[in-house]
Amino acid sequence: MKLKTLLLCSVICILLTTVACGNNTTNTGGNGTNTDKPATTDAGKGTDATTTGLKGDFEIQYFVGGYGDAWWLEVIEGFQKENPDLKITQSAGPKINEQMQPRWISNDPPDVVYIDGAGSNERQMIVDDQLMDITSFLETAVNVDGEKIKDILISQPSVFNGDKNYNLPLVFGSWGLFYDKALFTQNNWAVPTNWDEFIAVSEQIKASGMPALLHTGVYPYYINGGLLDSAMVAANGGDTSILTSQVNLEEGSFSNDAVKKALAQFMQLVDKGLIDPGSVALNHTDSQAQWLQHKAAFIPNGLWLENEMKNDIPEGFDFGFIPSVAQAAGENNIVIPYTATIAIAKDAKNPDAAKAFLQYVFTKQNALRWAEITGAIMNVKADLSSSSASGVVKDAMDFFNADTTTVAPVTVLNADVEKVKQDSIIALSIGKITPEEWMTRLEEAAAKARK
Repeated sequence: MKLKTLLLCSVICILLTTVACGNNTTNTGGNGTNTDKPATTDAGKGTDATTTGLKGDFEIQYFVGGYGDAWWLEVIEGFQKENPDLKITQSAGPKINEQMQPRWISNDPPDVVYIDGAGSNERQMIVDDQLMDITSFLETAVNVDGEKIKDILISQPSVFNGDKNYNLPLVFGSWGLFYDKALFTQNNWAVPTNWDEFIAVSEQIKASGMPALLHTGVYPYYINGGLLDSAMVAANGGDTSILTSQVNLEEGSFSNDAVKKALAQFMQLVDKGLIDPGSVALNHTDSQAQWLQHKAAFIPNGLWLENEMKNDIPEGFDFGFIPSVAQAAGENNIVIPYTATIAIAKDAKNPDAAKAFLQYVFTKQNALRWAEITGAIMNVKADLSSSSASGVVKDAMDFFNADTTTVAPVTVLNADVEKVKQDSIIALSIGKITPEEWMTRLEEAAAKARK
């Protein structure tokens, strides 16, 4: 279900777009046409929008996939109760992006759109001038609980054209390493908090006769997102700008000292035989199934893992999550995220209601309900300890809420460069190329893309 090259990203974008297997419902619409113009600026003026007593027509478009629609129905019902004179239309379903495409092209969009699922591309919608510039609105916008929205977000809005915001991350997920807490307790293995500890416990695991790490070799973005990207940030002193410079295809961004250090760390795993060599032939479900059967102790993956494998989890298996291990002792954990966003149409017919809806949605209570209903995490720092959310979701949220965690921005590599990166990490993992060759390949791909 989750063969996603993230949306988040050419690869990660697709990743999130293919969580599609949900209910269906109504209406029509989707993406727009290709133009090169930047999105039109501003329509949000601080906190002018009120969240109650609104009138007129108001339409929300949302994709229904792996997360279902129960949360949406609950939230929209609450918003309707606060605004009984507001006529709300829901355009939703697993094929809603396709169905709505003619309306977006003809400048007759809904007021609010949740950008996820097949047929969606937030960056293209911005380039096509379809989304409202909400930069000034977000500067001062508070939610219905009086909290400044930007202050409670795990991941801040992505920036376009230097300083403009056109959407808000609504769903937040993270790459990382997963392990079985029960297995570690049984074997008295210490859960690592830094690179030296990770190497030490991995060698212990190997000595027990079990590979330390298994990965999804058919889809190499799993090991990139779950291990290498956080290693590059950690090697850069926790400065996430290294990923941004790579997205911008800056010369030297794939061969600087931080990249060299991260690749050297990765090579320790290769040279010490800590990676199961059979990983290269495994797809996502095969690798996950083998990991659940304790064919290896660690697996790099995304937070959808538990939900995706819920029918195959052995009795007594207890999911554990670590966002990163490459940092030195005492340094911050690094979160490499993926998100799905929500935005207001530039041609929204009821922009006041649209802004008010965002203020209504982004609360800690709604974040708690999202976790309980979907088993995933909403992009709001919330205390999930007393909720019915799963243990691994609660553990992940503890990391996201901590002052000792650095959350990287969601970044999207050029598709051709991403492909070279994927091929190169696999070649590196089986000793076919050296770190120097990895860097050469990526620098050459970036140079070609710059042209």
